[in-house]
Amino acid sequence: MELLQLKYFQTVARLEHMTRAAEELKIAQPSLSKTISRLEEDLGVPLFDRANRQISLNAFGRLFLERVDRAFLELNEGKREIVELAERSQNQITLAVSIPRVLPDLLSSFLKQSPDVKFQQVLESTSSMKRQLEKAEIDFCISSMPMEGDELVWEPLITEEIYLIVPSHHRLANRERIYLYEVKEEPFISMNTGYGFRNLTDEFCRQAGFVPTIAFEGDEPGVIGDLVRQGLGIAFVPGLSWVNNLNPFSHKLQIIEPNCQRTIGLGWSKRRYHSDAAKQFRQFVIDYFSRISLS
Repeated sequence: MELLQLKYFQTVARLEHMTRAAEELKIAQPSLSKTISRLEEDLGVPLFDRANRQISLNAFGRLFLERVDRAFLELNEGKREIVELAERSQNQITLAVSIPRVLPDLLSSFLKQSPDVKFQQVLESTSSMKRQLEKAEIDFCISSMPMEGDELVWEPLITEEIYLIVPSHHRLANRERIYLYEVKEEPFISMNTGYGFRNLTDEFCRQAGFVPTIAFEGDEPGVIGDLVRQGLGIAFVPGLSWVNNLNPFSHKLQIIEPNCQRTIGLGWSKRRYHSDAAKQFRQFVIDYFSRISLS
């Protein structure tokens, strides 16, 4: 049983006239008659009463027509919903990030020129973002760890320095620069394991010859800064935290050794279709970061 057969049956049932149905469907009458006959053979019952070259729906036909009308109604509704969803999707961008500090100014700047665009934003670990990219479930990710894969693209955006922040009464608060090994006995407040920034800072500590003692870990950078202010530990903070006064810490320390930097990039999948709005956002992000000065 095919949709074309059902469409033909629906038209013949409405008109109860084979010739007029064939004209409306723009097919030859013998072809239409054969199609209806094959449908009746598939169902095992006649759908029309035939007498003197006149046809009329019988009880089987009326029952079947109700079901066919209902089926086409559902299909038409499904088509309408898909069209509406596609139209909405043209102006929706799904964005995963591991560095939420940059989002407020980045998104507000973009929305000033494209106010109709809607964002669905999620804060994810590096492994989760890569999984979503590989499955083409998101448009973009902004990450401090490269997204590598045959179908993935990762565009470097900016390289920033990583600092340490300490409480105002800390023994190192009057210093400007330190070697990282000088804080090996300090309690650290850090991002959760699995996040790119945590992996990166753990590696910095390893290069300095120690494993950091984690006093607190979480996934909210703002909370981490508040805990440092309260004297509960020290923390690594990226240079972008001081751009546009997003989170100004007064007691920041430059790390002399090891070289503590990270490169932020924009990742996407070649497999995912990108709307015009998504393409515009991709170029906007690249241009936005090219204008940022971290000096």
